[in-house]
Amino acid sequence: MEQYVIIGNGVATVGCIEGIRSVDKESPITVVSGENHKVYGRPLISYYLEGKTDLEKMKYRPDDFYDKNGVTLLLGKKATAVDAKAGTVTLDDGAKLPYTKLCVATGSSPFVPPFENLESVKDKYSFMTLDDSLALEKALFPEAKVLIVGAGLIGLKCAEGILDRVASVTICDLADRVLSSILDTECAALMQRHLEKNGMTFLLGDSVARFETNKAFMKSGKEVDFDVLVLAVGVRANIGLVRDAGGETDRGIVVDEDMSTTLPGIYAAGDCAQGPDLSIGAKRVLAILPNAYMQGHTAGVNMAGGEATLKNAIPMNSIGFFGLHAMTAGSYEGDLYEEKTEDSIKRLFTKDDVLKGYILIGRNERAGIYTSMIREKTPISSVNFDVLRKAATTAGFSKQTRKDKFSVPV
Repeated sequence: MEQYVIIGNGVATVGCIEGIRSVDKESPITVVSGENHKVYGRPLISYYLEGKTDLEKMKYRPDDFYDKNGVTLLLGKKATAVDAKAGTVTLDDGAKLPYTKLCVATGSSPFVPPFENLESVKDKYSFMTLDDSLALEKALFPEAKVLIVGAGLIGLKCAEGILDRVASVTICDLADRVLSSILDTECAALMQRHLEKNGMTFLLGDSVARFETNKAFMKSGKEVDFDVLVLAVGVRANIGLVRDAGGETDRGIVVDEDMSTTLPGIYAAGDCAQGPDLSIGAKRVLAILPNAYMQGHTAGVNMAGGEATLKNAIPMNSIGFFGLHAMTAGSYEGDLYEEKTEDSIKRLFTKDDVLKGYILIGRNERAGIYTSMIREKTPISSVNFDVLRKAATTAGFSKQTRKDKFSVPV
């Protein structure tokens, strides 16, 4: 009988548990959770602050998920070391957990640049976990001026979540545009205009030189007074356990298509893992929820002696702010097809007879069809792309494909 241990308790862990149980119904599973909460949807923490959800609705699985799957859940415990030769995980209380198969799903942690005099700021917060959200909520008040450092996904969702609860929200970023990791200049400008119409203020191409209690001195020379500071500059994968155990790491824990690391019996999944990315033909960290689950499930199946690979992972994002939604996937290379209006943009990128990526802002599209084409490398020559580029529709495929792939009567 195996002894499974999973370090971490996010979406990748759920995938891993369900992957294990699809093959092995009996062997015990132990989950080590640094947080004191059962698994929840982390993208919902901004919606909690906005009043659009509550703690009960944020649960990613029911409370009995662990018991039903034969899982021992250790809440509020942190793994401090992995001994790959002895097959043990050491916890912060000194206890050692033996394992035969281990999955490291430790996620990522906020990256905080060495801002001068940051320690002088009393009310400063990150925005990655439920505890971060609960702590920030206590600091907010109607007259508060909030400064958010970082105009990426985390910073902007935080801003949306708190905008109606405070007097003002200012967001600064060293990049010259919002959402710089997923949007180009023109697409970012459209989103920024929308965010500004809804009350956000931006200082882009600028960042903090130093803090002085409740004042930020910017590199541009501007000064920003604030009551609450949120640091959302970026994240770094939590790779230390595998690195210190002698496993291969880079920007993440390096894994193969089966999610195995270079250490025997040890797998990794989720935001800490650096695995194959179909869109670029190389390995990189894809810190997105669907990928975390798929990686976790793949790891779990293989840990239990089954066979599974994840070969078609790609970067993709679906996010909305005040009713304007943006969906992106793949890579932005090759020939461009574009449609745009004052408040919407559609961009499709094609190369070597396949769809490589897309950007959709303010468009009501069945983006899953485009995503499927990217993942499966569907030859453009095999479909009616003149139809598909105008609209993501099954009508662009052959009758047989509509029947086989989409279960559409023909």
